[in-house]
Amino acid sequence: MMDWQATRPGETEAPLPERSDAHLVFIGRIRTPFATRDQCPRRGSQDGPLCRIELDPAFRPALLGIEAFDELDILYWMHEARRDLLTQTPRGGSVSGTFALRSPVRPNPIALSRVKLEGVEDGVLLVRGLDCLDGTPLVDIKPWRCPHSSARVEKSHAGP
Repeated sequence: MMDWQATRPGETEAPLPERSDAHLVFIGRIRTPFATRDQCPRRGSQDGPLCRIELDPAFRPALLGIEAFDELDILYWMHEARRDLLTQTPRGGSVSGTFALRSPVRPNPIALSRVKLEGVEDGVLLVRGLDCLDGTPLVDIKPWRCPHSSARVEKSHAGP
């Protein structure tokens, strides 16, 4: 089993700042069959296992109309990831900057997965396509496309 906290050759660390710039509210938990990071796929697949996104009761009314969408973008907090690496050495790869990778190890461990919506049951989304640990905190849910999104680019008021 891999030691996910170990620093690999070529990796560099930075101390975390003492300040906190934002306040997040977790709106639920994600339930997957993945108990350890070794079990998580490197990227979720929309034909992967059925997973559950369980919203806290206070946020369940926000799901109104969600069943109209085939795909959702799920943002979540990778709560067990390190946050201090500036450079990383992926398995079998060369050293890269953290912002050049999709690694869970980053200063703000926010992840994004596009999932296939399979159903909605009592404040729970049934989806395929996640790649996170069971119990991962949920940050947000967005339809991949919605009728209020515009595909056209609007001209800025800031200039020509």
